[in-house]
Amino acid sequence: MSDLPRSIEIHEEGPREGFQLEPVGIPTTEKVRLIEALAEAGLRYIACTSFVDPQRVPQMADALEIAHGVRRRPGIRYTGMWLNEKGFDRALASTLDLAPNVVASASNEFSIRNNNCDASALLARQARLLDRYAQAGLDLEAAHVFTAFGCYFEGDIPAETCLGRLEALLRLCAEHGTSPKTVYLCDTIGAANPEQVRRLLGAVRERWPEQALGLHLHDTRGMGLANALAGLQMGVRVFDSSCGGMGGCPFAGHRSASGNISTEDFALMCEEMGIETGLDVDVLIECAKLAEEIVGRPLPGRAMRAGRVPHA
Repeated sequence: MSDLPRSIEIHEEGPREGFQLEPVGIPTTEKVRLIEALAEAGLRYIACTSFVDPQRVPQMADALEIAHGVRRRPGIRYTGMWLNEKGFDRALASTLDLAPNVVASASNEFSIRNNNCDASALLARQARLLDRYAQAGLDLEAAHVFTAFGCYFEGDIPAETCLGRLEALLRLCAEHGTSPKTVYLCDTIGAANPEQVRRLLGAVRERWPEQALGLHLHDTRGMGLANALAGLQMGVRVFDSSCGGMGGCPFAGHRSASGNISTEDFALMCEEMGIETGLDVDVLIECAKLAEEIVGRPLPGRAMRAGRVPHA
């Protein structure tokens, strides 16, 4: 176990993953308003939307309108996500920053539900995407392994299964003359516990010691920040989080598989532990309150209600 990092990078997922689980009908202008408010908090990476099939995820049907509507601040990457070539084409047509990625799914059944293909076919899709990135002159940024810690459909995911899917993905990248800057292990349904996080991170690092690692965590069972701490103790320096604890995958298999770790809660925890994030926690708290106002229901973030502990 390594010492805690001195600084980390937090990527904001709320406008993308948060709104995709809310009922259809949130105005595009409100989504844009949250993105622009988050830009005031010191974030350097904001995931604004997903370029996915609007028939399957109608909440993301306004992806292009969001992209064109955001007033951008210098020094911030405003990104979108895609899972196939059609989504990539839509991203290319937008004004968002492109963050080329490839994905694998540790769970075969989740891949069928989320990507409409099994894990092997999903890998073949990544080959086509890698070709498209090369044609566009784009460098690969990230690789994501979905359901790395568990799945509602398949239950526990053995570490070797996750490692095998990641190995196949990295081999494919190498065959295309590239490699991801960061590999994200995704707790897509909030199945992980801290010891499991430490074990899987350790196994990945043992096999690929030079590979930078990130974590995408959900707080479905209240273990999100504990899992983030386990990641910090293992030296992880890149984390996804979501304003107010919004978020979730509509194809995870259970409505309660919602809620990424809260950006303001995680940033506050890091600040009090002496880990630099570059973020203004007070602004993040106001953003969480705004997000709650926009969705019209209580969000699970804690710092927006409890505030800071006074210090002498």
